[in-house]
Amino acid sequence: MLDQGAAPPATEPSAPKASGLSALTRRKPVDVLVAEGGQGEGGSLRRSLSMWQLTMISIGATLGTGIFVVLGEAVPLAGPAVTLAFVFAGLTALFSALSYAELAGTIPVAGSSYSYAYATMGELVAWVCGWCLLLEYGVSVAAVAVGWGDYLNQLLDGTVGVTLPAALTAPPGEGGIFNLPALIVVMLAMVFLLGGAKESARANTIMVAVKIAALVLFCVIGFMGFSSGNYSDFMPLGVSSVGAAGAILFFSYIGFDAASTAGEEAKDPKRDLPRAIMLSLVIVTALYVLVAAVAVGAWDWKKFEGSEASLAAIMNDVTGQSFWGTLLAAGAVISIASVVLTVLYGQTRILFAMSRDGLVPKVFGKVSPKTGTPRVNTVIVSLFCGILAAAIPLGELVNATSIGTLFAFALVNIAVVVLRFTRPELSRTFKVPFGPVFPVLGFLFCGYSMYSLDMITWVYFGIWMAVGLVVYFVYGMSRSRLATAEK
Repeated sequence: MLDQGAAPPATEPSAPKASGLSALTRRKPVDVLVAEGGQGEGGSLRRSLSMWQLTMISIGATLGTGIFVVLGEAVPLAGPAVTLAFVFAGLTALFSALSYAELAGTIPVAGSSYSYAYATMGELVAWVCGWCLLLEYGVSVAAVAVGWGDYLNQLLDGTVGVTLPAALTAPPGEGGIFNLPALIVVMLAMVFLLGGAKESARANTIMVAVKIAALVLFCVIGFMGFSSGNYSDFMPLGVSSVGAAGAILFFSYIGFDAASTAGEEAKDPKRDLPRAIMLSLVIVTALYVLVAAVAVGAWDWKKFEGSEASLAAIMNDVTGQSFWGTLLAAGAVISIASVVLTVLYGQTRILFAMSRDGLVPKVFGKVSPKTGTPRVNTVIVSLFCGILAAAIPLGELVNATSIGTLFAFALVNIAVVVLRFTRPELSRTFKVPFGPVFPVLGFLFCGYSMYSLDMITWVYFGIWMAVGLVVYFVYGMSRSRLATAEK
């Protein structure tokens, strides 16, 4: 609920000098986090984004590969019950979105859940959360870029009658040498981001409009081929399959928190961030459930196996013409590109915040006085994500991204409860309803979704976290600004 009459924030005392194990729990005061907003090495970020642009950033980061590509992986797991899997994943996202909305309105900074954890649970937990966000944003950019190539090939085939060779559209291990389209789309997003946040937001808004139009068009045409018989065996693989598919489909909701990474570039972050987060999630969830319901009604669920461009194929089958599938492929190419753009944006801003705190190198915190963007940061992250996208299969990227995101979301739900008890006097422009009940449900939903993922995903996650802890103890712990301030 909105709470415009809350008391003004009180000054929080500086953190006491920490030593030994207590250094791991040192917290960064909320007032310091907010006061540092926008400040970087050599320049400052510019406040230029409206509530509408923030909403488009979240929709742009969320609505894309999940429905255009990952649907082909989820339907074989759950059958027609994939619609329930989308609802389950949406509920998991909803509870976490409520927590994000409260914290974004209270601590409107670029670090998103990393900064929220720093203010509530201490430096080590903040680092773990930030490390998970690197997995969520950085790796999901690569995963989304991989899916882009499939629709690009379909568009090329339907327009000029040629396709890129498999050697240049698939990573090693999947019949290819190098996924060139995936690298190209990341580089294009980098060019937009280097131009400035406002310019990137404008381009994203146009691309979001195109992707929504493409999905509405699919629903209209797909409904013409709808057959109730495709729903006759609604849950052929059992109840547990819905949870397994929901865990994979949670990847589709990754990105609704992207608006929170724009906290230092929003015109009125305390008011606009909570609204943008909630509005974007409502719009995306409604589209996902509608598209999934139409898709399964138009196609037997067994036909989705191995299809990464299933929506376009459905349109071709229903109409008997390739034109409509080609048109949808064009919309998918644009929409998936917008996901790459906005998620890449979020990744750079999180690293910007971590750099300002001293936990990663200063180069990630340098801001160009000319454009008001972290340009070197953007180039480094783009090159890393582009190479990752070109060399790693989609399935592995999706699952690794989901578990990292779920872990970060679980921490956000805890952070809301902690901040309610430790700083009740803070001004909150939005409050999660029903006190700690919804954040606890959010935590439990995230935990269940993580439990539903395969063991190999947990192994990858464990390796990632082990590497992250090594980096923190070797580099971040001693270079943290809180640590240097204590010396």
